[in-house]
Amino acid sequence: MFRTALERLGLKWKSYRHRFLPWVVLNFSKNEKTLRQVPARSEDKLVPDHEVSQTLVRLFRELERADDGARAHAHRRSASGDGQRCRRGHDATFRILGFCVERKPSTLPSAGTGVFVSRGSVRRGATVAMYPGTVYRAHEPILLQSLRNPFVFRCLDGVLLDGKDGGLSKMVYESCGGRDRAGPRATSDGSWLTAAPENPLSVGQYVNNCSDQRPANVCYQELDLPDGFPPELRRHLPNVNYGACWPGPLRCVVLVALRDIGEGEELFANYYTIVHGPDK
Repeated sequence: MFRTALERLGLKWKSYRHRFLPWVVLNFSKNEKTLRQVPARSEDKLVPDHEVSQTLVRLFRELERADDGARAHAHRRSASGDGQRCRRGHDATFRILGFCVERKPSTLPSAGTGVFVSRGSVRRGATVAMYPGTVYRAHEPILLQSLRNPFVFRCLDGVLLDGKDGGLSKMVYESCGGRDRAGPRATSDGSWLTAAPENPLSVGQYVNNCSDQRPANVCYQELDLPDGFPPELRRHLPNVNYGACWPGPLRCVVLVALRDIGEGEELFANYYTIVHGPDK
């Protein structure tokens, strides 16, 4: 029993250690081959933010059309409604982006869940996934939510995204999402908390860390959605602000393809990036 407990603890540590700063610092030289390095924060972009934003707008409009079409042919919600919406989302994603991604058991031993290209193929520079969750500014409280939580993503400026889909993290997300509703209109998509997300890209928190044997084929890219992002499409965004009075645009993190990725391939990213110089 004691050995089993140690094994479970070891697996949790392997999942968390890439987000634990002292471990990262002590292992820089050992993991130098897999580190992602950029010369300045302003250069940590594979594609311009406006291209990412335009891709999301195109996808979300197709999701809207798919929902409208389904409502026109159905007068009541069936018991399998969640699964049907998920399938419509995948079909809409394939029509717009030419590929679909899904969560499946990872090819990495003991890694649990991973993310795969399940249909079609991905071109270099394409937005492959989104990192969902609650967005915290550096001074906002996240201690309790972060305990035993390997899904907290730290942005370069200290903003945090909590992508855990259970426990206290789930409760906080649902509370903030309900708080920010604009009347009957939702301003975020909480379906990523379920097994059938309506926005199929909202699986970025399950992308596993790369290794020498499995190099990164996607990278994280941070962006603040512009003020002109269509308000009627915000209901497809998997992120909410923790602070109710947080002014300014919404922080999002997407995963962008570093190379062409074929059908059936698992996605791998670097869990940390070194910025060598000041922003330009």
